[in-house]
Amino acid sequence: MVKILFAGTPMAAVPTLRALWASDHEVVGVLTRPPARQGRSGKLVPSPVALLATELGLPLIESSRPDGPEVIEEISGLEPDLGVVVAYGAILRPAVLQIPPHGWINLHFSDLPRWRGAAPVQHALRAGDPEIATCVFQLEEGLDTGPIFSRRVFPLNGRETTGELLEYLAKEGADQVVEVADQIDTGEAEAKPQSRDGVSVARSLTKEDAFVSFDESAAAVDAQIRALTPAPGAWTLLPNGTNLKLGPVELTAPDGDASGLPGEVYATKRAIFVKCQEGWVRLGEVGPVGKRSMSATDWWRGARLAAGTRLGRDRG
Repeated sequence: MVKILFAGTPMAAVPTLRALWASDHEVVGVLTRPPARQGRSGKLVPSPVALLATELGLPLIESSRPDGPEVIEEISGLEPDLGVVVAYGAILRPAVLQIPPHGWINLHFSDLPRWRGAAPVQHALRAGDPEIATCVFQLEEGLDTGPIFSRRVFPLNGRETTGELLEYLAKEGADQVVEVADQIDTGEAEAKPQSRDGVSVARSLTKEDAFVSFDESAAAVDAQIRALTPAPGAWTLLPNGTNLKLGPVELTAPDGDASGLPGEVYATKRAIFVKCQEGWVRLGEVGPVGKRSMSATDWWRGARLAAGTRLGRDRG
């Protein structure tokens, strides 16, 4: 049995914390980011990991600066043998990395060294990668550069959203982390250095990255929208300059010899299509400003836009 300090924040980290808590190891404490403001009210809400830690009765440290002396003292006082990180959201400095005798391991949702960084799933989907992996590696000062203990590869079908894929990988990776912790406990763990080839960085994606202009191929637009779903959420512009949120689309064209310019809408009674630089997409759910998401056909009927309307044009 090893004594584990867990560090994580979002829902994607919850399955691993739950799996470690149910394992033969002892979770001596949880490190997570402080409560964040949510919704229009700006109410402070604890992270999903904090909520689970409280439910399980585990000691909780809430900090976005884990290198501060008070936090280091708290972590040291828990006397962990091993640290486990899943999407904590802050960099662990050497003063923290060196506290557990076995160091820290990290569950990362990419096939390292591809997509090192904060948003590996989003970048993998946007790039059209045919597969993805979960890697458990030894954390060190570099950005996701440490040697790998365990790697599991999963094929992609080209229809996943980031939300769906993260949920799946988080569940699959939880047992993988426990397995590596078992091997570290018995002395059987072996970490292999990452390849020096194929390195890419997955920076956080912003609202600007989520803007859809339809100036790319239909396949690229589809991948972009799926990669940005649910957050930060894909969007485009209406002719009046207001935003229109976009849910996942279908790669399909209208019947007949329809043609148009990028962003041009072609509406039928049952479907709303948008022309891309190459090909068409059929809109799914959309979210007009100030309204709940609805089907594209319902939105089009209520919007009463002119024939030949183009989306994603001048951003002013």
